[in-house]
Amino acid sequence: MVAGIRYGRRMSWDDLDARLDRVPGVVSAYVGRLDAPATWTRQPAATHYAASTMKVAVLLALHRAAEAGETDLDAPVVVVNEFESARSGTPRFSCARHYDNDDAVWERVGATASLRWLAHRMITRSSNLATNIVLGHVGLPAVARAWALAGARHSVTGRGIEDFAAREAGITNLVTAADLAALLGGLASGVDRPGPLATPAACADMVAVLLAQEHREDLAAGLPAGTPIAHKNGWVRGVRHGAGVVFPDDAPPYVIAVCTTTGPPAGQETTDGCRLVADISAAAWAARRHLTG
Repeated sequence: MVAGIRYGRRMSWDDLDARLDRVPGVVSAYVGRLDAPATWTRQPAATHYAASTMKVAVLLALHRAAEAGETDLDAPVVVVNEFESARSGTPRFSCARHYDNDDAVWERVGATASLRWLAHRMITRSSNLATNIVLGHVGLPAVARAWALAGARHSVTGRGIEDFAAREAGITNLVTAADLAALLGGLASGVDRPGPLATPAACADMVAVLLAQEHREDLAAGLPAGTPIAHKNGWVRGVRHGAGVVFPDDAPPYVIAVCTTTGPPAGQETTDGCRLVADISAAAWAARRHLTG
C-alpha cells in the first residue's frame, strides 16, 4: 500500500517509485500532458488483465461504426442476455445479474433500448450486460481496429465479459498503462482537432460520457472534490485499474493510467486497490504544474 500520499504534497517520481517497489505484484503507470510525451512511467508496457477498462475501446468502436453509417446510436435494439462465444464450437453464453453493476439494463431484458443509452451505462455504471450487447453489434474486429488507431501496442480485446469458455481456451482481454493512456488521451485530444480516432464531435460525445463516470473511488478519489476527470476503471479480485484525463483549472490537462495486479492479500479487497490507485492519482495531481510540456 502507498500510504501517506496526499494531493497537497509533491514528491519526486523516484520517491513514488520507491514506495511502489514495496507493493506486491505489478504496478504500471503513465502520467503526462496531452500535448507531450510522458513525464513519468512505471512498467508502462506490462500487460494486465483488462477488467472493464476494455469498454473504452468498445465505446470507440461503436462511435466509429455510427460515423460510418453502419449503425444508428439512437435506434432501438433488443436487450438480450445471450451471446456468441469467442471460442468457436461452444454454446452461447449469458451474463450473471449478481455480477453486474447496473440493474437498469437488466430491467429492460426482453424490451428495447438505444445503443447510445447502453453505451452510457457500459461506461458510467460499467454494466457487463450493456457491454456485451454493444460488442455484439460492433464485433471484435472493430474493437481491434479501435485499439490500433489509438496506437496501442499490446492491448487485446479477445472476448466479451463472462465468456468463460473463451477464457478457458486462453482467449482473454489485456491492457497496458501506455495503451490506455494513448486511447484516453487520443479521445481528449480529438475534441479540439481532427485525429485518427473519430471526428471532434464524436470524441466530444465520448469524453462527455467518460466525464459522467459514477465509479469515483480510485482515480477520482485522489483529486480535489469537483475536479473534472474523464475516466474508466476496472476491477476483479487482485486487479484494479483506472485511466483517464484530468482537467485542472490551473494547469494543462494530463492523462493518467494506472494498472495494478497485486493479488491477495493486498489486492483481495477492492478498497485496497482503490486506495493504491487513488494515492498515485494524488501524486500526479500534486505534480500537475510540473509535467513536461
